[in-house]
Amino acid sequence: MRVYLNGEFVDISQARVPIDDRGFLFGDAVYEVIHLYGDHLFAWDLHIERLKFGLQALEFPPVDLDALRQAAEVLKQDRDYEEGSLYIQISRGVYPRSHVFPPEGTKPTVVMWIRPVDPVPAELLAEGVRVVTVPDDRWSKVWIKTVGLLPNVLAKEKARRMGAYEAIFVRDGVVTEASSANVFMVRRGVIRTAPETNYILPGITREVTLQIARELDLPVELKPFLPEEMYQADEAFLTGTNIGILPITTVDGHYLGKPGPVTQRLLQAFMAKTKEVSSRLG
Repeated sequence: MRVYLNGEFVDISQARVPIDDRGFLFGDAVYEVIHLYGDHLFAWDLHIERLKFGLQALEFPPVDLDALRQAAEVLKQDRDYEEGSLYIQISRGVYPRSHVFPPEGTKPTVVMWIRPVDPVPAELLAEGVRVVTVPDDRWSKVWIKTVGLLPNVLAKEKARRMGAYEAIFVRDGVVTEASSANVFMVRRGVIRTAPETNYILPGITREVTLQIARELDLPVELKPFLPEEMYQADEAFLTGTNIGILPITTVDGHYLGKPGPVTQRLLQAFMAKTKEVSSRLG
């Protein structure tokens, strides 16, 4: 397996980042994960636009994002599997540890690789998953996709220990998002998800799902909701790069029922989109 590191392709066993890299020292880095269906990097433009936004928000020096696409095309040639996950990480670069930015001219560290991804098991799509709610104690700039994910890691581990698939963050009494996904609920046929704020990452699969809902003429409300409203929901689901659309059937022990018709329509339309680009370009 090869890794793209600062403009070169090297075997993963030879890929090295200095200990003074700011991504290692401070988590001073942004990242993107892009799903590969067949030979197509799904929603590439949307992912790169979000990456660009994060770089600008953190005042990173210029990065050649066009080179990433060219490098991704090379990495795709190495694989012998259908579905994969491309990971991009860009740190502020290498400089002896200091809280202030490194001097002008310090080059960002750019690393990228592709690994295989197992499709979501059919039984999870058919039966749904259990989730639990946890306090949202993350920082106030969640809308920037940084590598500082320790609160997410702790939340996901708590969910695992409780026998749940995912942890749903709750801040000031309302649902924000999950540890590695966005959250939707359906009540009386209306799809609801929290609007984008500084406490919510603008998920790419979330955006694609909203687009699909509009195409299907399904009513949508970008409106916060309480955990108690989720308990009474007719349906609920998660969206994310590597899970697509994944039904939720139990929230904090409250059983919602098997995946409902709205979720199933969205899921079928989403899968059709991924198959379309895969067959057309794969």
